[in-house]
Amino acid sequence: MKHAGSDSLAMLTALLDDIRKRSGLVEKTPGVFYRKRKAFLHFHEDKAGLFMDIRDGTDWLRLPAAEHRQCLREIDRILQSPSAP
Repeated sequence: MKHAGSDSLAMLTALLDDIRKRSGLVEKTPGVFYRKRKAFLHFHEDKAGLFMDIRDGTDWLRLPAAEHRQCLREIDRILQSPSAP
């Protein structure tokens, strides 16, 4: 599974705009976000579609990027967690 390219990220404009509104995240390259100098969130593309990978503690959680609300809920949950990376 490869990282999402610019064409794929263009399909996620609304989701990316909402992610960019979250404080504490730095977008190092388009669609790749860091938190506290650690990779936090990025996107992948494959035959099954576009996916968001988000760091949840020491593990990565993979969600379908088309599930905009679910992605934002998970981002907010992790950002609000006292043990968030």
